[in-house]
Amino acid sequence: MLKLIQRAGQWLFLKVERVFNHAFGEDNNPLYYLGAITYFLFWIVLGSGLYLYIFFETGVEEANASVEYLTHEQWYFGGVMRSLHRYGSDGMVLGMLLHLTRHFVFDHYRSFRWFSWVSGIVVLWLVYVSGINGYMLPWDRLAQFVTVGTAEWLDWLPIFNGTLIRNFIFEGAVNDRLFSLLSFLHIGFPLGVLALLWIHTQRVPGAKTIPPRPIMVWLGASLVVLSLVKPALSQGAANLSTVASTIELDWFYLPIFPLFYKWSVREVWLLVGGATLLLVLLPWLPPKFRRRKDEFHLIIHPDNRIVAGREGETVLEAALREGIVFPFDCRNGGCGVCKCTITYGSVDYGIHQDEALTAEEKAAGKALACCAVPLSDLELEYVPVGPLGGLQVRHHRARVESMARLADDVMQVRLELIDEDQLRFYAGQYINILLDDGQKRSFSFATAPHESTAIELQIRLIPDGKFTTHVFNVMKVGDIVEFEGPLGSFFLREDGDKPIIFVAGATGFAPVKSMLEHAFHMGVKRRIVLYWGVRSKKDLYLPDLPRQWATEHPNFTFVPVLSDPRPEDRWSGRTGLVHEAILQDYPDLSSYQLYACGSVKMVEAAHPAFAAHGLSQDDCFSDAFKLVPHLERSSASADMVKLGGRA
Repeated sequence: MLKLIQRAGQWLFLKVERVFNHAFGEDNNPLYYLGAITYFLFWIVLGSGLYLYIFFETGVEEANASVEYLTHEQWYFGGVMRSLHRYGSDGMVLGMLLHLTRHFVFDHYRSFRWFSWVSGIVVLWLVYVSGINGYMLPWDRLAQFVTVGTAEWLDWLPIFNGTLIRNFIFEGAVNDRLFSLLSFLHIGFPLGVLALLWIHTQRVPGAKTIPPRPIMVWLGASLVVLSLVKPALSQGAANLSTVASTIELDWFYLPIFPLFYKWSVREVWLLVGGATLLLVLLPWLPPKFRRRKDEFHLIIHPDNRIVAGREGETVLEAALREGIVFPFDCRNGGCGVCKCTITYGSVDYGIHQDEALTAEEKAAGKALACCAVPLSDLELEYVPVGPLGGLQVRHHRARVESMARLADDVMQVRLELIDEDQLRFYAGQYINILLDDGQKRSFSFATAPHESTAIELQIRLIPDGKFTTHVFNVMKVGDIVEFEGPLGSFFLREDGDKPIIFVAGATGFAPVKSMLEHAFHMGVKRRIVLYWGVRSKKDLYLPDLPRQWATEHPNFTFVPVLSDPRPEDRWSGRTGLVHEAILQDYPDLSSYQLYACGSVKMVEAAHPAFAAHGLSQDDCFSDAFKLVPHLERSSASADMVKLGGRA
């Protein structure tokens, strides 16, 4: 039943939006800016309310008289302000209800969105309370009706137990202090609305609180015209000795008040309380079974960023949450501004206008980021509309915790973070060590993300290398190291069921170690094979570790390959180039995923051979940016991650 209601609502919204797109254009369709329009109307209500408050007098006789003065004696401004206050408030309620309804019918209220949904319900309630309170202030017959009805309604609650009617709302008991209280509440409630609106929107990345200027001009002018054509008027002074028989209701704010004369107070409370409770619990009704994988990872180019996508989160939401300046406008699948290209993985395209994303564009790999929800790990490109931004590379300080020579030219360095508990990174990423002269040196994480605060680096000595010679000759335990990161878009795709082949060259073993230990920790059951290619036996600086993995994990196999074994190595294992050994064992790579980690020359030589043996472009991943199959390097000096370090 719920799905049927939502599908009907989606169909209706899309039809109306299409009409509005033709009438106003995709850039100015008011249905795409319901939240921002509500904000705009709130400022109109707040501004007009402040002006009215200047002239409003808090007294039994003075309240009605001051409002009448504004309405008739100062009609040219005060009367318009009163009408703007009334119609702006009605517009707020309408905008909020449409905003709420749209999120409901498009199923944008579950999972991580529950907070925005529930806080929105609270904001709506507070707006209603503020509006009902405002209708008490003019002290006309409508104010009398609202005040008496509200008092009778609240008196049903045990906390009041009839005291409101007995002590306040009857002839002779209504005094100036009551109007001072009502006036104070009418200031406090809107301030509460403002605070909750901020809380409501600050959790939404890239939330727009200002609609496009044409919408503001059109909406503001319409309210002014309406205020002049049909001004808001009082309905005669209140008289508690009589009961108002005929009044004009504001059906936006006061729809439940006629029920007080049809139902019992208890029944009205059951209706309002039950409806509120249902709305609050709606994100968890009916319960949804959790899928096997709660989040996917997105590589976003040209920013070269890895972003974790939450369950049900769109590509745009994930990008904006991580500070990526992704182009967008309507956020509702109507304008096409956020169109991107999916170069790896699959998405649920979501519900959108067909004009914004055609079937031909889908076939070409296009998607609307505001609607597309990842169904797997993704790699995607978008066209920036301005300078790339949003990446705030974090600066860190660490202390050298330990150093150990793994080989004559390989040093294991473990860094302990200072003033931080743990650094969040993806297995396969790297850091930039910052040198005193401003230069940087890149090294991969050799530790898995789930491990302790210590960061392991495997640093290979480069002859005459400025930093690596410092590590081998000068660095000692206790030294302070500054670095930035994490960086890089090379990581292990955990989705899919294809067997994985890792090929590591020399200290390209460092990121492989990180990814393999992460895979074992996550319980990846796919078959995994590691080919570690080095020159001679002494270059296998951690030979026992992959053999231990093979013993502990039946799905893992280790194949060391020496390209130039020495006589003293007494080597009886595989020899030659590491990628040739892989092709001998796997002449058909069409059903495998392959990760190549090592020198740029190694992966550049291996890639054409792998492709010639059936390896799909979508299943080949490398630490060398040039090998990334979905992008072209803008220049020879473009960002290239030389995992394992450089001089």
